Amino acid sequence: MQSQKKLAAFSIIKSLTDKGYQALYAGGYVRDLLMGPDNLGGDIDIATDATPETVASMFQHVIGVGEHFGVMIVVVDGLPFEVATFRKDVGIADGRHPGKVVFTDALHDAQRRDFTINGMFYDPLKHKVYDYVGGQEDIDRKIIRAIGDPLLRFEEDYLRILRAIRFAARFDFAIDPDTWDALQKKVEGISSVSAERIFQECDKIVQGPHSERALVLLHSSGLLSQVLPELEAMAGVEQPQEFHPEGDVFIHTAKTLSLLTHPSRITAWSALLHDIGKPRTMTKTDRIRFSNHSRLGAEMAKKLLIRLKAPHHLIDGVYACIDNHMNFMNVKNMRLSTLKKFLSRSTFEDEIELHRVDCLASHGDLANYNFLRSKQQEIPVDEIKPLPLLTGKDLIVLGLQPGPGFKTILNDAYDLQLEGKITSADQAREWARTNWSPR
Repeated sequence: MQSQKKLAAFSIIKSLTDKGYQALYAGGYVRDLLMGPDNLGGDIDIATDATPETVASMFQHVIGVGEHFGVMIVVVDGLPFEVATFRKDVGIADGRHPGKVVFTDALHDAQRRDFTINGMFYDPLKHKVYDYVGGQEDIDRKIIRAIGDPLLRFEEDYLRILRAIRFAARFDFAIDPDTWDALQKKVEGISSVSAERIFQECDKIVQGPHSERALVLLHSSGLLSQVLPELEAMAGVEQPQEFHPEGDVFIHTAKTLSLLTHPSRITAWSALLHDIGKPRTMTKTDRIRFSNHSRLGAEMAKKLLIRLKAPHHLIDGVYACIDNHMNFMNVKNMRLSTLKKFLSRSTFEDEIELHRVDCLASHGDLANYNFLRSKQQEIPVDEIKPLPLLTGKDLIVLGLQPGPGFKTILNDAYDLQLEGKITSADQAREWARTNWSPR
């Protein structure tokens, strides 16, 4: 897919240059190109001195998504590419958009962008980098630095505050002192950014590399209390030393994140939020306890993700993972039917990965994790979640009247089936006939 995308993007560059226009790769793709092949895989954006009208006239499939700002989507071989006219932004309209734009050249276009590492251009025909902002030097120095006045850059779009932290975490770069100072001064501006945009950035942070570093930067900058106050509340909340020698709830969460490797979206968010119920449930009796923090945490995570307008499947998956994460301590004592149901949960793989990193970030005991993995190998897949041998139709044929009691009967029969005590449909119907009267 990436090679197909590169060929399609190159064809756009070639078409524009053949007509006498300048056309260059821009932004993050150039950054990733310079940092090495391991970083490639994102969008390929193109900047040009051709006007939006010219772009629209040159390509067969063009979508005008921001013509006023010079931004068009050109679709080649079914792949969309943002093609933007070089522009200079004038004024600030709403904390995201400029007051107006003036079409210009690559030099002025670079100066309106957010960070130096994202402000470069590349000509694939001449194999030449255009760097007007010191981006290559900052890549070498491993620095995230705003272009020009950092206060102004953040005022232009307060989401850049989150983006600075995301890039610092993703590439394990430091944030330039002046940029960091401006970031801290402008954290309250994030309140003007839509929930959808905040979620998109947080989603990339949580699933990306070094998410634990991002969490620490969010906390130390003051941004965490603005965006995810439920996580800020974990800082300083003590835990029992015998189970959590690593430290407080915030430290434990950061360590949990650090142990993830290419997590699924549900696993990543579950790891971030799995203990947000602890601050509200903490009690000190014989020792520190957090009774029922998993259920409260699941409810809190659901409300948090709804507030961020996260997709429903993510909300449901994270709720299930957090609500169930303390039940792993009981797996060795479960009846076989209960254990099979546990293994057949739709979110089981997310849950067991959360359990693994949760344990490694605290006491380090993986006995329950290893037990479950061995059971997965031991029990055939078709026995973990088989089709029920007894159905509602069977009960009706036996003369039973449909109603709430059907659920109890069918659940009991299914448990016996999972236990291996009922092995055929005939046995199941005989069991129902013997144990349940039509009355």
